[in-house]
Amino acid sequence: MEIESYIGNADEFPILQNWKFLNHAAVAPLCRRAASAMAKFAQQASQHAYIGADWYTQIEQLRVSAAELISADKEEIAFVKNTSEGLALVANGLDWRDGDRIVSTNVEYPANAYPWIDLIGRKGIDLVRVEEVEDAGGARRVPLEAILQAAEHPRTRLVTLSHVEFGSGQRHDLVAIGRFCVERDILLCVDGIQSLGVLPVNVREMNIAFLSADGHKWMLGPEGAGIFYCRKDLIAKMHPAIVGWLNVQRPFDFDNLDYTLKSNAGRFEYGSPNVAGLLALKASIDMISSIGIEAIWRQVDSLNELLVQGLTSQGFLVSSPRLPTERSGIVSFGRADLNTASTAKRLKEKHGIELAVRSGRLRTSPHFYTPVADIEHLLSSLSGRNGE
Repeated sequence: MEIESYIGNADEFPILQNWKFLNHAAVAPLCRRAASAMAKFAQQASQHAYIGADWYTQIEQLRVSAAELISADKEEIAFVKNTSEGLALVANGLDWRDGDRIVSTNVEYPANAYPWIDLIGRKGIDLVRVEEVEDAGGARRVPLEAILQAAEHPRTRLVTLSHVEFGSGQRHDLVAIGRFCVERDILLCVDGIQSLGVLPVNVREMNIAFLSADGHKWMLGPEGAGIFYCRKDLIAKMHPAIVGWLNVQRPFDFDNLDYTLKSNAGRFEYGSPNVAGLLALKASIDMISSIGIEAIWRQVDSLNELLVQGLTSQGFLVSSPRLPTERSGIVSFGRADLNTASTAKRLKEKHGIELAVRSGRLRTSPHFYTPVADIEHLLSSLSGRNGE
């Protein structure tokens, strides 16, 4: 189906019947086919248990789909419960040395902060958090040059960033950062939850060593089902953070213990998966892939351009960087005379608009199926043209 057939399609996206939903950077609504996949699993499991089911065949097909989404190989994909688990696999799987340096930012979501903070006391690593700054126009970003300068240190072993920062919506130039890292034998670790499903991601072109992302934001899947990418040459160098029955090469040979870890990213999967969640994630990723991530990004970008123009005309300060290489699906904004918490509450209760408050600013994140009318409704509600 062409992308136009999804826009405003309440059959595929039932959320449209109830809300002007502009908060995909938080917990997105399930698309219909993801919800149907979960319902089908529940029906099969309740009536027949696992007998005659093809759940695990579909899950292996998901491994292929997830790999194609980021231009990886299926052997480099593991399934995780959430972004935190994948990042923790890196933090707890590498052989750290006292004095190793990790470079990040001071505006990371906690999932990409606490695993590295934990290493300071336990492993003696040096964590450098590059600061976000505000330019003359009010846009907030962590400068590329500052990240590269911090990583220039000879003891830098890993740079860990969100592809898109959750507060400002800044998209980091991972191609430039990845090139810098690979030239200096530095590992690049990426929290991809705010980009997968809305922005093109190519782990080869970006020289990404590790990437983790849950499916419950832009991929339109459920919570508790995500993907972890580990570059092929690093798999054998990473020890699983948790060891269970599934990490090994012959997991179903229950009577003969053979502790030989899998040679692919499956070595990081330690136990029975979230079958229902992964089946739903497969349905949503397959839909995204059928539309095409480039088409999805163009549509979201055009919605945000319309929004930014309207906000600017009303005197709002947009804090999300708007250069073509920096912008994402997120637009954060505010105004000195605006109480963001009470405004968000009013928009939700009186106008049926769901957005978020992050770092003292209103944050919107429409998806490709969001109708233009929802953006216009938000702008009218902010200006008072909707009766207030």
